[in-house]
Amino acid sequence: MNVSLQWLGDHVDFSEYSIQQLDELLTFAGIEVEGIESLPNHLVVAQILSSEKHPDAEKLSVCQVDDGSGKPRQIVCGAKNYQVGDKVPLALPGCVLAAGEGKSFEIKEGKLRGVDSLGMMCSAKELGLAADADGLLILSPDLKPGTPMAEVYPAVFELEITPNRPDCLSHLGVARELAALAKKPLKGRAHFGETNTSARAAKADEVRLESGACPYYTARIIRGVKVTESPDWLKQKLISIGLRPINNLVDITNYVLMETGQPLHVFDLAKLEGGIVVRQAAEGETFLALDGKEYTLEAEDLVIADAKKAVAIGGVMGGEDSGVTETTTDVLLEAAYFNPQAVRRTGRRLGLHSDSSYRFERGVDPLQVAGVSEFATKLILDLAGGKADAELVVAGCPGEGPQPVALDNDYCRRIIGAEIPDATIDGILASLGLEKTGGAWKIPSFRLDLVRPIDLVEEVARVHGLDGIPATTMATFASASKADEAYDFLRSLQDRLASLGFHEARNLKLISGAQLADDLATSHRGMSPVRLKNPLNDEQDYLRPGIVPGLLASASRNVRFGTSDLRLFEAGRVFVASPKGDEIEHEHLALLMTGARIHRSWADSKPKSLDLHDLRAVLEAICPEGVNFVPVSDGKLLCACSVEIGSGKKAVKIGMAGIVPPARARELDLDAPVMVAELNLKKLMSVVKTEIRFADLPKFPGSSRDVAMLVPGDLAAGEVAAFFEGYDESLLISAELFDVFTDPTGAKLAPDKKSLAYSLLYRAPEKTLEAGEVEAAHGKLLDSLKKTFHVEFR
Repeated sequence: MNVSLQWLGDHVDFSEYSIQQLDELLTFAGIEVEGIESLPNHLVVAQILSSEKHPDAEKLSVCQVDDGSGKPRQIVCGAKNYQVGDKVPLALPGCVLAAGEGKSFEIKEGKLRGVDSLGMMCSAKELGLAADADGLLILSPDLKPGTPMAEVYPAVFELEITPNRPDCLSHLGVARELAALAKKPLKGRAHFGETNTSARAAKADEVRLESGACPYYTARIIRGVKVTESPDWLKQKLISIGLRPINNLVDITNYVLMETGQPLHVFDLAKLEGGIVVRQAAEGETFLALDGKEYTLEAEDLVIADAKKAVAIGGVMGGEDSGVTETTTDVLLEAAYFNPQAVRRTGRRLGLHSDSSYRFERGVDPLQVAGVSEFATKLILDLAGGKADAELVVAGCPGEGPQPVALDNDYCRRIIGAEIPDATIDGILASLGLEKTGGAWKIPSFRLDLVRPIDLVEEVARVHGLDGIPATTMATFASASKADEAYDFLRSLQDRLASLGFHEARNLKLISGAQLADDLATSHRGMSPVRLKNPLNDEQDYLRPGIVPGLLASASRNVRFGTSDLRLFEAGRVFVASPKGDEIEHEHLALLMTGARIHRSWADSKPKSLDLHDLRAVLEAICPEGVNFVPVSDGKLLCACSVEIGSGKKAVKIGMAGIVPPARARELDLDAPVMVAELNLKKLMSVVKTEIRFADLPKFPGSSRDVAMLVPGDLAAGEVAAFFEGYDESLLISAELFDVFTDPTGAKLAPDKKSLAYSLLYRAPEKTLEAGEVEAAHGKLLDSLKKTFHVEFR
């Protein structure tokens, strides 16, 4: 939301504060300042003294202007919307103006078609005050030539208001905050909750409420108005915050909205057929909005209608067929309170948002509706003339407002951790508009967020200033919990993977139905994915059952941007449904590897591509106990394997691994083999030992033996590795596979056989082994291999 410093000055005197000080004041108050826009130097008010045609260009004029320096300045101009005597912005040489997309340009003296031009007269768009403009910005005739434009349009703060503070979605609301923080008096009224206007209940043929989404609606008829251009002061206020003036009636409603936070709407009374009916839309009803687009409504949408048709979408936007035009003479002024959820639902579904819906969605003050209507009526009578009906027509009830909140000052001091006097606490709350009644505080109707004592404590701390609260240590020691252990375990995995060259990815927990084909998790557990009942769009209609689909999408995006060598990992929550329909959540870790094994360089211009063995090496690096790849049948992966730790009955399946089918990889623009794995973090944590163990270096040398054996072609290397791991021989230290040989032709080896070659290391901890001892142990091992696998030794 844009807030004008000059506009704020109508409510609070900030003359002694710099822009930087106000920025800090707002920030410490909890209102985020996203940006500050101010007009540049060398930009002044100038009066056009004369205008003549350019001697060599039909579309240009040569003007003499008074810039306050005491002598005329010549400007060549292409605009046509000015008259001699008008006052306009003038950018002098040296002025730097924004050019869009973060660029800027400096004004310099020069020649246009051979005629000297010593500056540039500016439009509102060129000053960044409007998105578009038809010509020069015509300023108030009361301004003095030479006045810096920064004084005419002071700084504008772009604020990000949190959803719990809708009361700050107006200049008055921000002024109330700043007045309390700066300990300054507020000029004029702080709230429009009180009104002197007389009101009466609406008759059935005037206003009828047929939907609970609008509990309170007011209408006032004003006859004999004249629709014309707004006065300079009103146009200047709207332009200062980026709004385009339209006509006096529309500008008044926009001004009141930005001043008070209460949206209004003006209907052309002549275009209404019968009284106002606030109802739900008919299913399939069409509506032509003020933006010129036609919308198809549903039964859950709220509309403002006359006897025959909808004339506005409640709380969102008015209709083009009932809007104010230059011929309008009689109007109906609407001020109402709409249910925030109903407005938000309709606006989101239609993709239709406005300044009004932005405020209704967050909640406006229902008790100021009548007061704001009275305020707007007076402005219309002053600026557009006419005569208003004596009574405000009211349907429904605005409610009673927030309930009082009791606050114990000792409780307040204990929570804040500072000795703040009672008078200071009471003074802070009173400055925020609260009123003390007995032992409780009456909450103003615009502070819908104050419902508990702790809310009042937060207000006291905020206004008192967190920098005025002494630092204390109030925490007590707590032993590590399972959540702490899980967090530490994940952090150790993240650090380990980062040291192995992996980059961590972060993807949404929502995926599309098409991405389910890439999931490894659900099909192997008898689980099913969880679909959202009300998805935001077709690309985010499922909770992710696994992390691999998101990693594949990330890899595809990276490759399209030129990064083909990828090592990605992601840890996070996944969601599945059991066969009984119960929703289950797990924490998973997924890995993806594709591209070259090492970066291409002069030492290796054609490095080999990564393969499944590289993925296994990474898994073994994060699982020191070692992993086993057990082949499984899976149509989603090539070489699909169950990842297990341990062997036999003690084996724990922790996930799946394999190679993405080349056809699917090509669909994602991934040309190199893509290896993926997805592990259950809870199971992984249960089997991986995190403590560090130390062992003495061997004091005696070992003795190695090589063994090559013929085994069936379908024998998994993991089974042989499990044999060596479980073999009961104290002298056997390690067994490493160093060669695999097959011959599909059958010339050197039967096609259904393969040769495995292992290097075995024997060592005793207390002495150097003799050859006979090594041979005896080795012979027993060979006999055991032959009995277990029926191998032939080569």
